[in-house]
Amino acid sequence: MPTVGVIGGGQLARMMQPAAIAMGIELRVFAEQEGSSAHYATTQVGDYTDFDQLARFVATVDVITFDHEHVPLALLEKLVATGVKVRPGPAALHFAQNKLAMRAALADLGLPLPIWAAAKTAADIDNFIVANGPEVVVKTPIGGYDGKGVRVISQTSQVSDWLENIEDFGGALLCEQKVPFIRELAQLVSRNHSGELRAWDTVQTVQRDGVCLEVIAPAPGPVDSLGAKEIAKKIARDLEVVGVMAVEMFETASGKLLVNELAMRPHNSGHFSIEGSKTSQFEQHLRAVLDLPLGDTGLVGGGSVMVNLLGVDSKKTLVENYSAAMAKFPHLKFHSYQKEPRRGRKMGHITALGQNHLELLTDCHEAAELLYQSDLRIK
Repeated sequence: MPTVGVIGGGQLARMMQPAAIAMGIELRVFAEQEGSSAHYATTQVGDYTDFDQLARFVATVDVITFDHEHVPLALLEKLVATGVKVRPGPAALHFAQNKLAMRAALADLGLPLPIWAAAKTAADIDNFIVANGPEVVVKTPIGGYDGKGVRVISQTSQVSDWLENIEDFGGALLCEQKVPFIRELAQLVSRNHSGELRAWDTVQTVQRDGVCLEVIAPAPGPVDSLGAKEIAKKIARDLEVVGVMAVEMFETASGKLLVNELAMRPHNSGHFSIEGSKTSQFEQHLRAVLDLPLGDTGLVGGGSVMVNLLGVDSKKTLVENYSAAMAKFPHLKFHSYQKEPRRGRKMGHITALGQNHLELLTDCHEAAELLYQSDLRIK
Protein backbone atom coordinates (compact mmCIF):
# COMPACT_ATOMS: atom_id res chain seq x y z
CA MET A 1 0.00 0.00 0.00
CA PRO A 2 1.55 3.35 -1.00
CA THR A 3 1.63 6.04 1.66
CA VAL A 4 1.10 9.71 0.81
CA GLY A 5 2.10 12.39 3.29
CA VAL A 6 0.24 15.69 3.23
CA ILE A 7 1.79 18.77 4.82
CA GLY A 8 -1.01 20.84 6.31
CA GLY A 9 -4.09 19.66 8.17
CA GLY A 10 -6.80 21.76 6.53
CA GLN A 11 -9.92 20.85 4.59
CA LEU A 12 -7.98 19.94 1.44
CA ALA A 13 -6.09 17.22 3.29
CA ARG A 14 -9.39 16.16 4.87
CA MET A 15 -11.07 15.75 1.48
CA MET A 16 -8.18 13.67 0.14
CA GLN A 17 -8.91 10.96 2.68
CA PRO A 18 -12.10 9.42 1.17
CA ALA A 19 -10.33 9.20 -2.19
CA ALA A 20 -7.30 7.61 -0.52
CA ILE A 21 -9.45 5.04 1.26
CA ALA A 22 -11.23 4.13 -1.98
CA MET A 23 -7.91 3.52 -3.76
CA GLY A 24 -6.23 1.66 -0.90
CA ILE A 25 -3.77 4.48 -0.25
CA GLU A 26 -2.64 5.29 3.27
CA LEU A 27 -2.82 9.01 3.97
CA ARG A 28 -0.74 10.63 6.69
CA VAL A 29 -1.00 14.30 7.60
CA PHE A 30 1.55 16.67 9.11
CA ALA A 31 -0.80 19.11 10.86
CA GLU A 32 -0.03 22.41 12.54
CA GLN A 33 -2.15 21.67 15.62
CA GLU A 34 -4.28 19.07 17.35
CA GLY A 35 -7.88 18.74 16.20
CA SER A 36 -7.19 19.89 12.65
CA SER A 37 -9.78 19.54 9.92
CA ALA A 38 -7.90 16.45 8.67
CA HIS A 39 -7.71 14.76 12.07
CA TYR A 40 -9.37 11.55 10.83
CA ALA A 41 -6.18 10.68 8.95
CA THR A 42 -3.08 9.41 10.74
CA THR A 43 -1.71 12.69 11.97
CA GLN A 44 1.59 14.04 13.23
CA VAL A 45 1.42 17.48 14.82
CA GLY A 46 4.38 19.78 14.41
CA ASP A 47 6.05 22.81 12.88
CA TYR A 48 6.46 22.57 9.11
CA THR A 49 9.23 25.20 9.25
CA ASP A 50 11.39 22.84 11.38
CA PHE A 51 13.46 20.56 9.14
CA ASP A 52 14.05 17.86 11.74
CA GLN A 53 10.31 17.50 12.35
CA LEU A 54 9.64 17.39 8.61
CA ALA A 55 12.35 14.79 8.11
CA ARG A 56 10.84 12.51 10.77
CA PHE A 57 7.47 12.79 9.06
CA VAL A 58 8.64 12.14 5.51
CA ALA A 59 10.55 9.05 6.66
CA THR A 60 7.14 7.38 7.16
CA VAL A 61 5.73 8.05 3.67
CA ASP A 62 6.51 7.34 0.01
CA VAL A 63 5.77 10.81 -1.36
CA ILE A 64 4.77 14.16 0.12
CA THR A 65 2.31 16.72 -1.17
CA PHE A 66 0.55 19.75 0.26
CA ASP A 67 -2.62 21.18 1.75
CA HIS A 68 -1.08 24.66 1.40
CA GLU A 69 1.91 26.33 -0.27
CA HIS A 70 3.66 27.81 2.76
CA VAL A 71 6.48 25.33 3.46
CA PRO A 72 9.83 27.13 3.03
CA LEU A 73 11.40 26.17 -0.29
CA ALA A 74 14.85 25.74 1.27
CA LEU A 75 13.50 22.92 3.45
CA LEU A 76 11.82 21.23 0.49
CA GLU A 77 15.01 21.50 -1.58
CA LYS A 78 16.91 19.90 1.28
CA LEU A 79 14.40 17.03 1.37
CA VAL A 80 14.67 16.53 -2.38
CA ALA A 81 18.46 16.42 -2.06
CA THR A 82 18.08 13.45 0.32
CA GLY A 83 15.91 11.57 -2.21
CA VAL A 84 12.44 12.46 -0.91
CA LYS A 85 9.70 12.65 -3.56
CA VAL A 86 8.15 16.10 -3.21
CA ARG A 87 5.19 16.70 -5.55
CA PRO A 88 4.80 19.33 -6.77
CA GLY A 89 8.50 20.00 -6.40
CA PRO A 90 10.06 23.15 -4.95
CA ALA A 91 10.97 24.52 -8.39
CA ALA A 92 7.28 24.60 -9.33
CA LEU A 93 6.04 25.65 -5.89
CA HIS A 94 8.28 28.72 -6.08
CA PHE A 95 5.82 30.23 -8.56
CA ALA A 96 2.83 29.52 -6.30
CA GLN A 97 4.59 31.02 -3.28
CA ASN A 98 5.79 34.22 -4.95
CA LYS A 99 3.39 36.17 -7.16
CA LEU A 100 6.16 38.28 -8.69
CA ALA A 101 8.05 35.17 -9.73
CA MET A 102 4.81 33.74 -11.11
CA ARG A 103 4.10 36.87 -13.17
CA ALA A 104 7.63 36.87 -14.59
CA ALA A 105 7.49 33.16 -15.48
CA LEU A 106 4.09 33.42 -17.17
CA ALA A 107 5.22 36.49 -19.10
CA ASP A 108 8.24 34.49 -20.33
CA LEU A 109 5.80 31.80 -21.51
CA GLY A 110 3.91 34.42 -23.52
CA LEU A 111 0.65 33.94 -21.62
CA PRO A 112 -2.03 36.66 -21.33
CA LEU A 113 -1.65 38.70 -18.13
CA PRO A 114 -2.87 41.97 -16.65
CA ILE A 115 -0.39 44.84 -16.94
CA TRP A 116 1.97 44.41 -13.98
CA ALA A 117 5.19 45.68 -12.43
CA ALA A 118 7.37 45.11 -9.38
CA ALA A 119 7.46 48.08 -7.00
CA LYS A 120 10.24 48.62 -4.48
CA THR A 121 9.56 52.26 -3.62
CA ALA A 122 6.68 54.68 -3.25
CA ALA A 123 7.81 56.33 -6.47
CA ASP A 124 7.43 53.03 -8.32
CA ILE A 125 3.81 52.76 -7.16
CA ASP A 126 3.14 56.43 -7.94
CA ASN A 127 4.36 55.89 -11.49
CA PHE A 128 2.26 52.76 -11.92
CA ILE A 129 -0.88 54.60 -10.75
CA VAL A 130 -0.21 57.43 -13.20
CA ALA A 131 0.20 54.98 -16.08
CA ASN A 132 -2.61 52.55 -15.21
CA GLY A 133 -4.94 54.29 -12.70
CA PRO A 134 -6.90 55.93 -11.33
CA GLU A 135 -7.21 52.66 -9.36
CA VAL A 136 -4.73 49.80 -9.39
CA VAL A 137 -4.29 46.55 -7.49
CA VAL A 138 -1.33 46.07 -5.18
CA LYS A 139 -0.46 42.65 -3.76
CA THR A 140 2.05 41.27 -1.32
CA PRO A 141 3.95 38.71 -3.43
CA ILE A 142 4.33 36.33 -0.48
CA GLY A 143 1.74 34.96 1.92
CA GLY A 144 -1.56 36.32 0.60
CA TYR A 145 -4.69 34.18 0.13
CA ASP A 146 -8.50 34.50 0.23
CA GLY A 147 -8.33 38.25 -0.32
CA LYS A 148 -5.55 38.81 2.20
CA GLY A 149 -2.54 40.70 0.88
CA VAL A 150 -4.58 42.39 -1.87
CA ARG A 151 -5.62 46.05 -1.94
CA VAL A 152 -7.27 48.24 -4.56
CA ILE A 153 -5.68 51.66 -4.19
CA SER A 154 -5.63 55.10 -5.79
CA GLN A 155 -2.89 56.55 -3.58
CA THR A 156 0.45 55.09 -2.53
CA SER A 157 -0.27 56.00 1.09
CA GLN A 158 -2.85 53.19 1.14
CA VAL A 159 0.00 50.65 1.18
CA SER A 160 2.49 52.67 3.23
CA ASP A 161 2.51 49.97 5.93
CA TRP A 162 3.55 47.37 3.34
CA LEU A 163 6.31 49.63 2.04
CA GLU A 164 7.63 50.11 5.57
CA ASN A 165 7.90 46.32 5.93
CA ILE A 166 8.76 45.50 2.34
CA GLU A 167 11.52 43.04 3.28
CA ASP A 168 8.84 40.80 4.77
CA PHE A 169 7.45 40.45 1.25
CA GLY A 170 10.71 39.66 -0.51
CA GLY A 171 11.77 43.25 -1.12
CA ALA A 172 9.08 44.30 -3.58
CA LEU A 173 5.32 44.58 -4.04
CA LEU A 174 3.31 43.52 -7.08
CA CYS A 175 1.34 46.24 -8.87
CA GLU A 176 -1.33 45.18 -11.33
CA GLN A 177 -3.82 46.77 -13.64
CA LYS A 178 -7.35 46.74 -12.23
CA VAL A 179 -8.85 44.57 -14.95
CA PRO A 180 -12.36 45.53 -16.16
CA PHE A 181 -13.48 41.89 -16.20
CA ILE A 182 -17.04 40.67 -16.64
CA ARG A 183 -16.54 37.48 -14.62
CA GLU A 184 -13.94 35.23 -13.05
CA LEU A 185 -13.18 31.76 -14.33
CA ALA A 186 -11.04 28.92 -13.05
CA GLN A 187 -9.38 26.11 -14.94
CA LEU A 188 -8.28 22.98 -13.13
CA VAL A 189 -5.70 20.73 -14.67
CA SER A 190 -3.77 17.71 -13.44
CA ARG A 191 -0.37 16.36 -14.46
CA ASN A 192 1.36 13.23 -13.23
CA HIS A 193 5.11 12.70 -12.96
CA SER A 194 5.18 10.96 -16.36
CA GLY A 195 3.68 14.04 -18.00
CA GLU A 196 0.12 12.88 -18.63
CA LEU A 197 -2.33 15.82 -18.55
CA ARG A 198 -6.07 16.02 -17.89
CA ALA A 199 -8.26 19.11 -17.57
CA TRP A 200 -11.75 19.58 -16.13
CA ASP A 201 -14.42 21.79 -17.67
CA THR A 202 -13.79 25.50 -17.20
CA VAL A 203 -15.84 26.84 -14.28
CA GLN A 204 -17.21 30.24 -13.29
CA THR A 205 -16.45 31.51 -9.80
CA VAL A 206 -18.07 34.25 -7.74
CA GLN A 207 -16.15 35.90 -4.90
CA ARG A 208 -17.32 37.72 -1.77
CA ASP A 209 -14.72 39.87 0.02
CA GLY A 210 -11.98 37.97 -1.76
CA VAL A 211 -13.33 34.55 -0.74
CA CYS A 212 -14.93 32.13 -3.20
CA LEU A 213 -18.70 31.93 -2.66
CA GLU A 214 -20.00 30.07 -5.73
CA VAL A 215 -18.68 27.78 -8.46
CA ILE A 216 -20.67 26.85 -11.58
CA ALA A 217 -19.52 23.89 -13.68
CA PRO A 218 -19.35 24.21 -16.60
CA ALA A 219 -19.10 28.00 -16.87
CA PRO A 220 -22.40 29.14 -18.42
CA GLY A 221 -22.67 30.95 -21.73
CA PRO A 222 -19.99 31.41 -24.37
CA VAL A 223 -16.53 30.82 -22.93
CA ASP A 224 -13.16 30.08 -24.48
CA SER A 225 -12.85 26.77 -22.66
CA LEU A 226 -10.34 25.41 -25.16
CA GLY A 227 -8.16 28.48 -24.61
CA ALA A 228 -8.44 28.16 -20.83
CA LYS A 229 -7.44 24.50 -20.95
CA GLU A 230 -4.49 25.19 -23.23
CA ILE A 231 -3.26 27.96 -20.92
CA ALA A 232 -3.47 25.68 -17.88
CA LYS A 233 -1.84 22.75 -19.65
CA LYS A 234 1.03 24.93 -20.88
CA ILE A 235 1.67 26.21 -17.35
CA ALA A 236 1.55 22.71 -15.86
CA ARG A 237 3.82 21.33 -18.58
CA ASP A 238 6.38 24.14 -18.75
CA LEU A 239 6.64 24.68 -14.98
CA GLU A 240 6.71 20.89 -14.42
CA VAL A 241 3.81 20.87 -11.99
CA VAL A 242 2.90 17.45 -10.56
CA GLY A 243 -0.57 17.17 -9.05
CA VAL A 244 -3.68 19.31 -9.45
CA MET A 245 -3.28 22.97 -10.32
CA ALA A 246 -5.92 25.70 -10.48
CA VAL A 247 -5.49 28.69 -12.80
CA GLU A 248 -7.76 31.58 -11.84
CA MET A 249 -8.58 33.90 -14.75
CA PHE A 250 -10.41 37.09 -15.64
CA GLU A 251 -12.69 37.15 -18.67
CA THR A 252 -13.06 40.55 -20.34
CA ALA A 253 -16.03 41.86 -22.34
CA SER A 254 -14.32 40.76 -25.57
CA GLY A 255 -13.94 37.20 -24.26
CA LYS A 256 -10.20 37.54 -23.66
CA LEU A 257 -8.74 35.52 -20.80
CA LEU A 258 -6.11 36.94 -18.43
CA VAL A 259 -4.32 34.79 -15.85
CA ASN A 260 -4.85 36.07 -12.31
CA GLU A 261 -3.55 33.50 -9.78
CA LEU A 262 -2.14 29.97 -9.55
CA ALA A 263 -2.65 27.29 -6.89
CA MET A 264 -0.58 24.10 -7.13
CA ARG A 265 -2.84 21.84 -5.12
CA PRO A 266 -6.55 20.97 -5.03
CA HIS A 267 -8.52 24.21 -5.00
CA ASN A 268 -11.81 25.65 -3.85
CA SER A 269 -12.94 25.98 -7.47
CA GLY A 270 -12.72 22.20 -7.81
CA HIS A 271 -14.78 21.05 -4.83
CA PHE A 272 -17.75 20.51 -7.16
CA SER A 273 -15.81 17.58 -8.63
CA ILE A 274 -16.33 15.37 -5.55
CA GLU A 275 -19.85 14.57 -6.73
CA GLY A 276 -19.84 16.41 -10.05
CA SER A 277 -17.00 14.69 -11.94
CA LYS A 278 -16.14 11.12 -12.80
CA THR A 279 -12.81 11.73 -11.06
CA SER A 280 -12.66 14.25 -8.24
CA GLN A 281 -9.76 16.67 -7.92
CA PHE A 282 -8.72 14.90 -4.72
CA GLU A 283 -8.54 11.45 -6.30
CA GLN A 284 -6.77 12.93 -9.30
CA HIS A 285 -4.22 14.69 -7.12
CA LEU A 286 -3.34 11.41 -5.38
CA ARG A 287 -3.10 9.62 -8.72
CA ALA A 288 -0.83 12.34 -10.06
CA VAL A 289 1.61 12.50 -7.13
CA LEU A 290 1.90 8.69 -7.14
CA ASP A 291 2.41 8.77 -10.94
CA LEU A 292 -0.67 6.64 -11.57
CA PRO A 293 -2.72 6.97 -14.78
CA LEU A 294 -5.10 9.94 -14.51
CA GLY A 295 -8.88 9.54 -14.40
CA ASP A 296 -11.72 10.78 -16.60
CA THR A 297 -12.64 14.36 -15.70
CA GLY A 298 -16.03 14.39 -17.43
CA LEU A 299 -19.02 15.90 -15.64
CA VAL A 300 -21.71 13.77 -14.01
CA GLY A 301 -25.31 14.84 -14.60
CA GLY A 302 -24.39 17.49 -17.12
CA GLY A 303 -23.18 20.04 -14.58
CA SER A 304 -23.01 21.08 -10.95
CA VAL A 305 -22.74 24.05 -8.62
CA MET A 306 -20.95 24.54 -5.31
CA VAL A 307 -21.70 27.11 -2.63
CA ASN A 308 -19.25 27.71 0.20
CA LEU A 309 -20.50 27.86 3.78
CA LEU A 310 -18.77 30.81 5.45
CA GLY A 311 -18.70 31.22 9.20
CA VAL A 312 -21.10 33.77 10.70
CA ASP A 313 -19.74 33.99 14.26
CA SER A 314 -17.60 32.16 16.83
CA LYS A 315 -20.37 29.76 17.89
CA LYS A 316 -22.23 28.23 14.92
CA THR A 317 -20.47 25.26 13.37
CA LEU A 318 -23.22 25.14 10.68
CA VAL A 319 -24.00 21.48 11.39
CA GLU A 320 -26.57 22.30 14.11
CA ASN A 321 -29.33 22.64 11.51
CA TYR A 322 -28.42 19.79 9.19
CA SER A 323 -31.73 17.98 9.75
CA ALA A 324 -33.86 20.89 8.57
CA ALA A 325 -31.71 21.59 5.52
CA MET A 326 -31.41 17.94 4.53
CA ALA A 327 -35.14 17.36 4.93
CA LYS A 328 -36.03 20.24 2.64
CA PHE A 329 -33.24 19.62 0.10
CA PRO A 330 -32.57 15.87 -0.09
CA HIS A 331 -30.85 16.24 -3.47
CA LEU A 332 -28.05 18.42 -2.09
CA LYS A 333 -24.73 17.20 -0.73
CA PHE A 334 -23.48 18.77 2.50
CA HIS A 335 -19.84 18.93 3.54
CA SER A 336 -18.49 20.07 6.91
CA TYR A 337 -14.80 20.79 7.52
CA GLN A 338 -15.17 20.47 11.32
CA LYS A 339 -13.40 23.75 11.99
CA GLU A 340 -13.64 26.02 14.96
CA PRO A 341 -16.20 28.62 13.86
CA ARG A 342 -15.11 32.12 12.94
CA ARG A 343 -16.80 34.82 10.91
CA GLY A 344 -15.86 34.54 7.24
CA ARG A 345 -14.03 31.25 7.68
CA LYS A 346 -14.66 28.43 5.20
CA MET A 347 -16.69 26.00 7.31
CA GLY A 348 -17.93 23.66 4.57
CA HIS A 349 -19.76 23.63 1.26
CA ILE A 350 -22.91 22.43 -0.49
CA THR A 351 -22.99 20.79 -3.92
CA ALA A 352 -25.88 20.22 -6.33
CA LEU A 353 -25.90 18.31 -9.63
CA GLY A 354 -27.87 19.23 -12.74
CA GLN A 355 -27.95 21.49 -15.77
CA ASN A 356 -30.03 24.45 -14.53
CA HIS A 357 -27.41 26.30 -12.53
CA LEU A 358 -29.77 29.12 -11.50
CA GLU A 359 -32.22 26.69 -9.84
CA LEU A 360 -29.36 24.77 -8.25
CA LEU A 361 -27.78 27.92 -6.83
CA THR A 362 -31.15 28.99 -5.41
CA ASP A 363 -31.52 25.64 -3.64
CA CYS A 364 -27.96 25.77 -2.27
CA HIS A 365 -28.37 29.30 -0.93
CA GLU A 366 -31.73 28.50 0.67
CA ALA A 367 -30.17 25.46 2.32
CA ALA A 368 -27.29 27.59 3.51
CA GLU A 369 -29.70 30.08 5.07
CA LEU A 370 -31.28 27.24 7.04
CA LEU A 371 -27.82 26.25 8.28
CA TYR A 372 -27.08 29.84 9.33
CA GLN A 373 -30.18 30.02 11.55
CA SER A 374 -29.77 29.52 15.28
CA ASP A 375 -33.23 28.31 16.30
CA LEU A 376 -33.01 24.84 14.73
CA ARG A 377 -31.04 21.89 16.03
CA ILE A 378 -30.32 18.33 14.96
CA LYS A 379 -32.76 16.06 16.78
